[in-house]
Amino acid sequence: ALGPRYDGGLAIGQRVYTAGSITGTYAEAVVCAGAQVHPLPDAVDVAQGAAVGTPYAAAFRALFQRARAAAGDTVLVHGASGGVGLAAVQFAVAAGLTVIGTAGSDAGRALVAAQGAAHVLDHHDPDHLAAVPELTGGHGADVIVESLANVNLGRDLPALARNGRVVVVGSRGSVEVMPRDLMDREAAIIGMRMPNATASELAAAHAAIGRGLADGSLRPVVGRELPLADAPRAHHDIIEGKALGKIVLVP
Repeated sequence: ALGPRYDGGLAIGQRVYTAGSITGTYAEAVVCAGAQVHPLPDAVDVAQGAAVGTPYAAAFRALFQRARAAAGDTVLVHGASGGVGLAAVQFAVAAGLTVIGTAGSDAGRALVAAQGAAHVLDHHDPDHLAAVPELTGGHGADVIVESLANVNLGRDLPALARNGRVVVVGSRGSVEVMPRDLMDREAAIIGMRMPNATASELAAAHAAIGRGLADGSLRPVVGRELPLADAPRAHHDIIEGKALGKIVLVP
């Protein structure tokens, strides 16, 4: 809810989504700074609104603020059936990029294809990245959004195009890479963490999210709704790769 002294351009009672908070979001009510509150279009329901803030901002920042993706690029999205992955697919398709997504189940791959990915690969196949040069006519991926760098990074680099960029949005350990793969392609590995985003970068990301929600190019996918008391189970399901889209906690 917006307090009576709020002066950030939103009306009291207006539907909003939050992107961060002061008091934490695993709660029935939270306190937010004005810059953390954004309009939620009528066509987007409350559960979808809960699935917007972190994944869509992270996807926008990874693709456009860190990797500088542009129309005509080919982007490979690892873990494309998850929250950030689906957001990245939708943003990329809307921006005119060709998308190759990866997912670990038939349901996940069908979901990624339904978002507009041109190709979807099974990331449980240890050789799945070998298909990228063929799928791109020998060009390779201009951008790779990497959500599990400790497993994939060493195999990502040979799949890159010349001047390609891997933006690392997640990792659970160390990894060995072949520097020659970077040198041959004059490629780059770029790190990303949302707490490093500046106020202007966040404002730009949420302006883009607002446009996409309004025109329908961004469509948050809620895989399941769980009671707030089941938050530990939700975390385990995400870690174990059992989530499609976002898991939303409800009172």
